[in-house]
Amino acid sequence: MTNFNRFQLLHDTKQPLLLNNIWDAASAALVQASGAKALATSSASLAWALGYADGSYLPIDKLLSAIESIQRIAKVPLSVDIEDGYSSNPKEVANLVNRIFLLGVVGINIEDGAGSAELLTEKIKTIRESVGNELFINARTDVYLRELAEGESAFNMVIERLNTYQKAGANGGFLPGVSDASIVMRFSDSLSLPINIMVSNLESDIPKFAHSKVSRFSVGPSSFVNAYKHLVKPNTGLDYNRINSLFS
Repeated sequence: MTNFNRFQLLHDTKQPLLLNNIWDAASAALVQASGAKALATSSASLAWALGYADGSYLPIDKLLSAIESIQRIAKVPLSVDIEDGYSSNPKEVANLVNRIFLLGVVGINIEDGAGSAELLTEKIKTIRESVGNELFINARTDVYLRELAEGESAFNMVIERLNTYQKAGANGGFLPGVSDASIVMRFSDSLSLPINIMVSNLESDIPKFAHSKVSRFSVGPSSFVNAYKHLVKPNTGLDYNRINSLFS
């Protein structure tokens, strides 16, 4: 069985896939040694570790070098968060994904962010045509995270976007910013692709989603923030915004 097949199957079991996001070889080695079934980078954490702000500022060569370092010690499937693909040009995004794919990566996260759903759809189509079917594309929509809509309008916008992304070739849907378990359950019941949501803590936050049929949980940059809290004074209030501002 290939690493891609293993990774894909981890989304199809009754037990959700838990991803304590990593950012370098050391964090990957520690998470892997703890028994993780797969590894996944946080784009923010990886960028910070290399001296760049989150938001597609990381140079491609540094991203690829970081992936190579992680892959050197990885014994389980690796998925990489590539933000928006570091380009608005679908062909350039597909070329990047090809280079990542050749390093042995079996999955990517790619987001619509502040861009249009049409643009991400075209990126996903181009990636799929270029790489083939042996890559798990986790399509992230930022409708809730960026508060692009509210209430039923937000729900319907997410459904429309994820259905479109799935038709374009996405394997999963990522919904950062959604914290209401009842809404997550509605998404699970309304969509046919595996759902990924982001939580702050894998142990304390997951129980409230016990019946929501989520296939994948990840913590994003929370693992990085928690790992580095001991470097600052107590009660400093270390969080995403504070750390990201250090690299602007």
